[in-house]
Amino acid sequence: MSAANHPSSGDTAVNPHHWSGLIEAYRLYLPVTDSTPVVTLLEGNTPLIPVPTISGLIGSGVKVFVKYDGLNPTGSFKDRGMTMAISKAKEAGAKAVICASTGNTSASAAAYARRGGMQAFVIIPDGYVALGKLAQALLYGAQVLAIEGNFDTCLEIVREMAQKYPVTLVNSVNPYRLEGQKTGAFEIVDSLGDAPDWLCIPVGNAGNITAYWMGFCQYHQQQQCTRLPRMMGFQAAGASPLVLGKVFPDPETVATAIRIGNPASWDKAVAVQQSSKGKFTSVTDAEILDAYRLLASQEGIFCEPASAASVAGLLKVKDQVPAGATVVCVLTGNGLKDPDTAIEHSNNQCQQGIAPTTAAVAKAIGLED
Repeated sequence: MSAANHPSSGDTAVNPHHWSGLIEAYRLYLPVTDSTPVVTLLEGNTPLIPVPTISGLIGSGVKVFVKYDGLNPTGSFKDRGMTMAISKAKEAGAKAVICASTGNTSASAAAYARRGGMQAFVIIPDGYVALGKLAQALLYGAQVLAIEGNFDTCLEIVREMAQKYPVTLVNSVNPYRLEGQKTGAFEIVDSLGDAPDWLCIPVGNAGNITAYWMGFCQYHQQQQCTRLPRMMGFQAAGASPLVLGKVFPDPETVATAIRIGNPASWDKAVAVQQSSKGKFTSVTDAEILDAYRLLASQEGIFCEPASAASVAGLLKVKDQVPAGATVVCVLTGNGLKDPDTAIEHSNNQCQQGIAPTTAAVAKAIGLED
């Protein structure tokens, strides 16, 4: 049963304008009731885009798609989990939510909290959040506090805050976050007609790889797909605790969204890797940036650097991909989240100082000698 055929979802496949958000689309698969107040920005229903250039680089008849969750309302996959977390918090009577964030969670929590009539408190590592993400949280009205420390320290603080004070934690340790995020797997199956052979995904706090596996397993149990994918998780080399099996006390990478040294969902992610016969692999910042530029320049897809880790990883292990396989790479966030990195690492630069005449412009672009 695809989302389009769910009794609660309407004729989504016929008229996409009937999309009512992922809770309504997948209500039968989510822990909600008729009394759950749905807080939504119409998240989900993001495109699964074929990427022929990437497919060509892999070869052997492999078909590669990207699940572009950067087209969610606040520009990242976090909206999938946040609609569930905030809806359930509102159902429980919460007046305020709190989160630690490298950026995307803060933007999403702030937006959905405001939508649900709640206050959001955001704790971020000082100097380690892309400006685009910080701007979102501030404009949505969150109270943002930057602390001296990394993300893992921020998470320790908010977990303690949620235990001691009347604030609901909405990081991925909140089980409702994963319930919402698993819908990405549902949408992939609904689009392809089955699960892919491989699912490639960036790994930071490790909640998303856990959630996707939950979704594929649930759909498989309900006979909505005939197979389960091999789950391939990719971490930045400077923040690769799952790859090396040790905590990174000072993680460092250009991919700020996955700059996490001690993932909250560590054990769950390892269980996913073992159950799916998957693998965790690290990719360097250079490999991430190469994939980041490749997606933009060859496929017209602008994702944030952390998202490109999934494609960088696939290219790194391309010799392991079975011939004829279907592969989906999850792109978790929009490139507009981090314009500074785009400008700094682009191979293309703005030509400045051009005279304001047609002749000068024609000469600058090579149409006149």
